[in-house]
Amino acid sequence: MTKFGVSQPVTRVEDTRFLIGKGRYVDDLAPATAAHLWVFRSPVGHATITSLDVSEAAAAEGVLAVLTAADLEGKCDNAMDFSTVKNRDGSSGAAPVYPLLATDRVRFVGQPVAVVIAETIEAARDAGELIAFEYEELPAHVDTAPGGEPLHAEAPDNVAFDWAHGDEAEIDGIFAAAAHTTKLELIDNRVIANPVETRGAYAEWDGKRLHLALNGQGVWDTKSELASKLHMAPEDIRVTNPDVGGGFGMKSYNYPEHFLLATAARMLNRPVRWLAERGEGMMSDVGGRDHVTTAEAAFDAEYKLIALRINCVANMGAYCSAFAQYIPSELALKVMPGVYDVQKAFFGVKGVFTNTTPIDAYRGAGRPEAIYVIERLMDWSARELGQDPVAFRRRSFIPKEAFPYRSVAGELYDVGDFNRVLDRAVAEADIAGFPARREASAAAGKLRGLGLCYYIESILGAQNESTKIAFAEDGMVDLYVGTQSNGQGHETVFAQILHSRSGIPFEKIRFVQGDSDLIAHGGGTGGSRSVTMQGNSINATTDVMVNRFMPLAEEELEVSSADIHFEDGLFRVRGTDRTTDLMSLSARARRAGKLDLLVTDHENTVPGRSYPNGAHFVEVEVDPETGVTKVVKYTVVDDFGVLMNPMLVQGQIHGGVAQGIGQALTEQVVYDADGQLLSASFMDYAMPRADDIPMIPFHAELVPSTANDIGMKGCGEAGTVGALAAVTNAALDAVWAAGVRRVDMPMTPVRMWNWIHAASPAIAAE
Repeated sequence: MTKFGVSQPVTRVEDTRFLIGKGRYVDDLAPATAAHLWVFRSPVGHATITSLDVSEAAAAEGVLAVLTAADLEGKCDNAMDFSTVKNRDGSSGAAPVYPLLATDRVRFVGQPVAVVIAETIEAARDAGELIAFEYEELPAHVDTAPGGEPLHAEAPDNVAFDWAHGDEAEIDGIFAAAAHTTKLELIDNRVIANPVETRGAYAEWDGKRLHLALNGQGVWDTKSELASKLHMAPEDIRVTNPDVGGGFGMKSYNYPEHFLLATAARMLNRPVRWLAERGEGMMSDVGGRDHVTTAEAAFDAEYKLIALRINCVANMGAYCSAFAQYIPSELALKVMPGVYDVQKAFFGVKGVFTNTTPIDAYRGAGRPEAIYVIERLMDWSARELGQDPVAFRRRSFIPKEAFPYRSVAGELYDVGDFNRVLDRAVAEADIAGFPARREASAAAGKLRGLGLCYYIESILGAQNESTKIAFAEDGMVDLYVGTQSNGQGHETVFAQILHSRSGIPFEKIRFVQGDSDLIAHGGGTGGSRSVTMQGNSINATTDVMVNRFMPLAEEELEVSSADIHFEDGLFRVRGTDRTTDLMSLSARARRAGKLDLLVTDHENTVPGRSYPNGAHFVEVEVDPETGVTKVVKYTVVDDFGVLMNPMLVQGQIHGGVAQGIGQALTEQVVYDADGQLLSASFMDYAMPRADDIPMIPFHAELVPSTANDIGMKGCGEAGTVGALAAVTNAALDAVWAAGVRRVDMPMTPVRMWNWIHAASPAIAAE
């Protein structure tokens, strides 16, 4: 490691312990004495509960307790927390109670009804079989559309909210007078995250304090909600996140099991643990996406975009989850105009309740959904208007000289050079060679298509973040952060940043995260915020630390601070080779008893959000005989500002693109008309495999952000934001000559085969 830690492709230091089996996850750390919790879940999508008898289960061998909604009375509030948006009339979105344990009604398959706590998980499962659950089934509403059997009295016609941005009448007038207009209907299919490590947690109670360990994406919201629901003082609660095996947004909020574990541990005065089985997770983890959208564009006579009109219906599932109402509305709005210079737009969203698992954040949280709409619409418009899709986009790009640019959504895009990034992508993807590749595919009996998505996304979450740097007695330096890694490589990149700014040896930095007792507050991880917010916080805290050590440096170097310059990790006397460093000064401070100098705690706020952007070019091959669609060439050129660690960035892009390809080609959550989940195993839910993903060259064309001191932009979700439209546009291009005019995700073999053969009698006859 050199003195310059930033922008080097350093391999992840945490991987060593993961690869040799020394990662420590919640199921590894749960106390050996912990009892096991098992959740009895609704077997039906919609029903009135007529009887719930748990007496036989409670008396079963090995059972310590069985809890129903009635048993929570006075111990834990039986309601989840969530946020609502404003309707277009100014009222608040519907907020029906989302119970931890069902009371009079169940509204989705998998909804918790009761929990069994027993000495072993086997005893708990066996006792669960003895629960007598009787109900009167009600009609289920599963379509992503208003109407159907009402789920909640607060939501007539099952409309959870009716939100809008923009002047609809004005936009209608622009469309009526426009030289050209286009329209496209889209379906953004429901998916689930399926992290390697399923959701899990354990709770401990020592008679005074509660400890909840969970595999989440931050600890502070959970601590706050535990204090509220259990009516405890916050200082009596400790929440920890150990190693986490993937989150993708799905682990960034609370679930009923967290509070049920805490309640059980307090009641029984012993630890209680729970880890979801894979099918249980697929049934109860919140889903993502699930939108039906009508998108329209208006253009002037020169094919410049002048207005957008977008109307979306977004599935909420049976209840409002934490951020569910915000994702398709406020969060999607942040990037809804994409990279285009358009100041007139209407964006309307209706959220609807259905008898399905609730929906919430999944990698990108609103931005992939928005960019999918915009970039499918722009590609479609180019086809409809007989234009080259690349040149067509350029015509409406926000010009470089227009930055900082206030978008129609009210977001301030700080910097951008979209033409430069696209030029690089055209070259790297060898677009000039595509016709020859298409001919070669045709000779092999395949239909080859080319697709482009030029995306932009917004960093989300709090713009402030805390850092603590402490020189430990063992000679290590503890770096306490307010974010939470769930596979991104924080342990490596944050040490790089601290090393670069402070000169503290990389190998001396010890990473500490995910403990509310050790770190007073933090923003957690989500919305691609971690490295930008935490990185700038580390730098700012380092600067505070250097200033605090300056008087000691004066003593050590025997000159005034005016003659000392801190550079490249050294306090240097100007014009000489006399130096000292923080490690030496910390040892001096300890010897002198100046222990307050050894700990620096600081919170930093960045002035604005950054906006990663980039171009994805995709080539697919479709076999018209089988309908199999394969991504055969994928090129990414991204603008992430200053890169902290190019190797880790590339890994994030690869992971995001893989999830995007999965949604585009294979993944889909399916319910039948009664609300029964038909895709609750990997036999029925098709995750992408290694042979579904091509090599993905990653190239950077960087424009440093002006919204933070380092100049970085987030990268964690960008791969998914760009992949959905790029793959789908390529697939439509492949089958366009066969007469197909609409494709929707997921483009599975049977669906693609049906589209081709319905559109092309000639192919069908063969």
